[in-house]
Amino acid sequence: VRLEESGGGLVQAGGSLTLACALSGRTRSDYAMGWFRQATGKGREFVAKINWSRDDTEYGESGKGRFTISRAIDDKNTVNLRMTNMQPDDTAVYYCAADRHFYGSKWPFGDLEVWGQGIKVTVAS
Repeated sequence: VRLEESGGGLVQAGGSLTLACALSGRTRSDYAMGWFRQATGKGREFVAKINWSRDDTEYGESGKGRFTISRAIDDKNTVNLRMTNMQPDDTAVYYCAADRHFYGSKWPFGDLEVWGQGIKVTVAS
């Protein structure tokens, strides 16, 4: 199983950007999927997650209010992160992650089964 992120790049402050993450491989299990980010010189930060059935989401402090996580309508193995009103503090490498567990302590500690390579997002002021 592997993850591939797309949609990163440069955006102006106040603008919007949507990241996508596609899960592929032996997907016999139903994976919860989500996003973390890591800015230069800072630790990894939980952004958001969504369960397999799309009926539960959770956001970290960085994702509340401005970010929305969702699964693609036609492909549950693709997750989107819509980011609005972006600010320079949102500049980071964003990582997609997946795990067969949505609840519990794995996500807060980043102890997850699958990670993407990461994709750079830069917000210009």
